[in-house]
Amino acid sequence: MRRRSFSSDTSGEDEGAVDLTPMLDVVFIMLIFFIVTATFIKEAGVEVNRPNASTSDQKNNTTVLVAINADNSVWIDKRRIDIRSVRANIERLHAENPEGGVVIQADELASIKTFTAVLDAAREVVPHEKVSLATEQSN
Repeated sequence: MRRRSFSSDTSGEDEGAVDLTPMLDVVFIMLIFFIVTATFIKEAGVEVNRPNASTSDQKNNTTVLVAINADNSVWIDKRRIDIRSVRANIERLHAENPEGGVVIQADELASIKTFTAVLDAAREVVPHEKVSLATEQSN
């Protein structure tokens, strides 16, 4: 039986190499985990001038943003929505994350009639305590 001996003249490429495969596996698993568990906030799609309030609180668990412009147009998820389809759109977006709430961003010049219609539609889908109005913090 003949023994093989490794002499110093053979190439030593494998001696100093680091195997990155396990690290890449962990990184991809973490990436998949963060993508699956991330909650995505739906943007209203329009900028509104919110009214000031001294009693405003910060809401962290928001999934649906509804914006009402000064011209009483309603925006959800960067799309202009007809007032009659607000409830259906809130239902669809709330179904993606049932734990989240609805925030209505009404412009200062928006009509109370439009705001009330959106508020009623949101309260038909989401519990009352999870529906709120976005305001500016007054100093």
